Amino acid sequence: MIRFSVMYPYAPGARFDHTYYREKHMPLLKARMGDACLSYAIDKGLAGGAPGSPPTYVAMCHVLSESVEAFQTAFGPHAKEIRGDLENYTDIAPVIQISEVVVG
Repeated sequence: MIRFSVMYPYAPGARFDHTYYREKHMPLLKARMGDACLSYAIDKGLAGGAPGSPPTYVAMCHVLSESVEAFQTAFGPHAKEIRGDLENYTDIAPVIQISEVVVG
């Protein structure tokens, strides 16, 4: 199993619409990927490690899929539409990582 993570680094003055992300963007991704998206989670950054510091990431999402191939096969045909939705909720360039889930 793999986890596809998209992380949005905190930057002063950056725009991120958490409501849109939760109610529109991620349901769009799930609808387009179908069963290849086993589940997803959304994190909203609150703070960094030091008291009073901003979060490292303002938001993150994590999509579970059976394999990299299953993810790419489902995401690929819809990549332009899904990535095109980015401007509707943020001006932050995301950081992406694909990980093997070792313990779930």
